[in-house]
Amino acid sequence: MTTKLCIYPGTFDPVHLGHLDIVKRALNIFETVVVAIAENPKKEPLFTIQERVQMFKRSVEEYKDRVIVESFCGLLVDFAKKYDTKIIIRGVRLFTDFEYELQIAMTNYKLDEVETFFMMPSQELIHISSTIVKDIAYHHGDVSQMVTPYVAKKLREKFYEENV
Repeated sequence: MTTKLCIYPGTFDPVHLGHLDIVKRALNIFETVVVAIAENPKKEPLFTIQERVQMFKRSVEEYKDRVIVESFCGLLVDFAKKYDTKIIIRGVRLFTDFEYELQIAMTNYKLDEVETFFMMPSQELIHISSTIVKDIAYHHGDVSQMVTPYVAKKLREKFYEENV
């Protein structure tokens, strides 16, 4: 089975430049990237699922119809069936990321023979995580080198509203 489409899943709370770098690089390999934003009930995200979808859509407007952004709940392997693909892209930054991601990749393969491709963000973006972005924004630091202007605005709104 060959595919021209891959799924890039995650919580993306919020989307940052490292995530966008993975999308851009995946588009060098695949015609279409489906960004699958997880409604993980075990996590307590800062942004709602609708906000996360909107932020990601705004962040990838330049790719027009080559990037699809939508939310999902449940097993990733079931979501992948909707697009008739067995290819997942995951971004990894550190060895600790890889250890966790490898467990998930092996499980997805066991569940439905879904293959996972691991990609590292560019060297200048490898240190960025959503947790770090949120922490800096919470303390009113400058996140302009880590997120798009729209996401930076949404972070300011979120944290300034809470602290006013």
